[in-house]
Amino acid sequence: MRLSCRLPKLHASSQGWFHFRAVIVSGTGFFTDAYDIFVITQFFFVYLGSTSINQGDDKVDRNVDALLKASTSWGNLVGQLLFGYLGDRLGRKRMYGKELIIMIFCTICTGFAAPGMSPGLSILLVLGISRFFLGIGIGGDYPMSAIITSEFANVRFRGMLIAAVFAMQGMGILVSGFVFVITLSYMRQYIESDILILDWVWRIALWTGVIPGFIALYFRLTIPETPRFTVDVLGDAEKAEQDVIKVLALNEVRDVTSAWVRETATPTARIAVKSDNFFEFISQRRNLCTLVGTAYSWFALDIVWYGLVLNEKSVIHGIFLSGTDSVVDYLVAVAKGQVLVTGLVTFLGFLAAIFLIETLGRKTIQLFGFTALTTIMFLLGAFWGTFSDAVALSLYILALFFFNFGPNTTTFVIPSEVFPTRWRATCHGISAACGKVGAIIGIQAVGVFINPGLGSQDNQDDTTKQSAGNPNVFFVFGAVAMTGILATFLVPETMDKTLEELSQHDDVFIDTGEVVYNA
Repeated sequence: MRLSCRLPKLHASSQGWFHFRAVIVSGTGFFTDAYDIFVITQFFFVYLGSTSINQGDDKVDRNVDALLKASTSWGNLVGQLLFGYLGDRLGRKRMYGKELIIMIFCTICTGFAAPGMSPGLSILLVLGISRFFLGIGIGGDYPMSAIITSEFANVRFRGMLIAAVFAMQGMGILVSGFVFVITLSYMRQYIESDILILDWVWRIALWTGVIPGFIALYFRLTIPETPRFTVDVLGDAEKAEQDVIKVLALNEVRDVTSAWVRETATPTARIAVKSDNFFEFISQRRNLCTLVGTAYSWFALDIVWYGLVLNEKSVIHGIFLSGTDSVVDYLVAVAKGQVLVTGLVTFLGFLAAIFLIETLGRKTIQLFGFTALTTIMFLLGAFWGTFSDAVALSLYILALFFFNFGPNTTTFVIPSEVFPTRWRATCHGISAACGKVGAIIGIQAVGVFINPGLGSQDNQDDTTKQSAGNPNVFFVFGAVAMTGILATFLVPETMDKTLEELSQHDDVFIDTGEVVYNA
């Protein structure tokens, strides 16, 4: 039978300062992730295309372009599986913060990437290698931040808190755009006198993005172990009760910098807990169906998401770039276009998800989002040659909105809720890793056909439709989004249910009398 502890008080607790701090600290990694992707997009305009500092040598094979864009996703896949496993094996506290250290270090190293660093190494290859390792840190952030937020949250606002963590991606895009534009504007006169100064712009913007990470690192390294892991995996119910009391107390302290006070190790009795291996757990039909549902939904989403968004230049081409006479004006227009189209719409989609996820439910939002994306993709594919630029851009904006007020948010939230504590991080990591497999396919096998290659001049008078490559790819995206609808029916609705109700697995048994020590 389940030992009586204070988890019910954690379920019913009100929103407080501890929850607010957890969202900010956990969301920093996703802020940095989106910030980095935006800045690296600007790198292509600096080194490739008509604005290139290479003075006309602007051709690059589309497969090299795709490989560079996918390098972070390959690292993500490794990081999600590795940190997901270790988060369950070693505990949330022991692993949390390590992924942010990797992200900070690799972001700084990325900023030092340069051509000619070694014979035979181009800047694209150097950048690809550094971004692979950066991706490991970013990938590790997915299961760790989601699970920690989920296990500390109350029932009423759990989905909202987890969605708010993921929504920091929208803030990262907006802030990175502003930083890039400000840096360009400040260095305009230097760039106009020497085009090579442009090489410093993306590096300065990139390095600026690690500042929030440095601030959040201390709080990640000092965050306590979640009470659910302590009682459900370690079997230390007494320590879990003490930690819940501290969480509830910190919720009342109006200071997000309040530290978790370490105490002297004291002996506590450990109770027996369910112990099974992962394959025994996943062999049960209910658990397998849930994991297939969360993993495939994420897989389908990322094929469409990364294939479309990472090639957004082909879609917004010609809308924001007319009338740009100088290199600086051109890059400012590109940054503004991406901020207004991608950043602002992404952020608004996330806001809608945050405020409605506890009203409509996760499953409803995911179904509606996949349905909207299926419809939009088929419309783009069927009428691409006849749409005006304004109509095409409007449909693209709608697609971005329903990505985020839809499966981009819910595929992150649901896996952090539906699995038992012992396997929660592992299953979230597997689901996220399947998403990155989809991302790699979307970038390297599908999305590459949207863009005819970076060898074409960016300022030519082609229409958006003509520069977008094969419009049949939108039919592929629509079909994939449709399969996401089917996969969603495999996952349960998690709104207004405790993690214990959802998992039907976290049962704690009778006291064994074994004494253990906890710091």
